[in-house]
Amino acid sequence: MGRDYDKKVDVWSCGVIVYTMLSGIPPFYGDSAVEIFEVVLRANLRFPSTIFRYVFVQAKDLLRKMICRDPSGRISAHQALRHLWILSTSCSSFLKSGLKAYLTLIIIIIIIIIIIIIIIIIVKI
Repeated sequence: MGRDYDKKVDVWSCGVIVYTMLSGIPPFYGDSAVEIFEVVLRANLRFPSTIFRYVFVQAKDLLRKMICRDPSGRISAHQALRHLWILSTSCSSFLKSGLKAYLTLIIIIIIIIIIIIIIIIIVKI
C-alpha cells in the first residue's frame, strides 16, 4: 500500500460490503488482522459456487470491477452506477426469474443501498 488514497478506495470498500451482503461472507478473511491484510494485498477474489450459485453474473462482474486491486483498473462510482447489473435490475425482472420472494426483497434492498452509497460518493466529488 503506502500510497495516497483517492475516491476509488471508497468504490473498493463498497464492493467489499456488497460482496459480503450477497454472500454472507467477506471476500477476504483470515485468522488474524495480519492474515486478512495479506489476503487483501494478494486480492485473489473468489466466488464460491455453493454460495454464489444464485447471484447474477452481472453482479459478480460489477464486484470484480469494484474490488480490483489496482486503482487505475477499478471502476469509478459513476461507472458503477451505469453498470449493466444496476441498470437492468427491476422488481419485475426478479419476479419473472422465479426467485423466491425473500431473495427478491434482499436483492432489491442491496441495490437500493448500493445506489445510495454511490450517490453519496458522487455528491462528495
